[in-house]
Amino acid sequence: MPKTDDAALAAFVARKAEIDAALDRIRAASDDHFFASPEHVHWGHVTALADHTALLKRITDAIYAEGEHANVGTHLRSVVPVTFMD
Repeated sequence: MPKTDDAALAAFVARKAEIDAALDRIRAASDDHFFASPEHVHWGHVTALADHTALLKRITDAIYAEGEHANVGTHLRSVVPVTFMD
């Protein structure tokens, strides 16, 4: 069994918690229509959501080695599988 790098594991778990918190905030904003009321939506809101969508696509492409990240180096799923207990 490989030796565990406790410091790396602690840092990984801390970063994952940051991502989970950010995703919770994004979900809450989405559930509230990104704080835009239907009668006040304009093209600026559409542009903002397009920008957010592009940023999220970069993230998902990097995680799943898709898009510009396809066949480029390694990604998390190519590393030794790890099981976490919540």
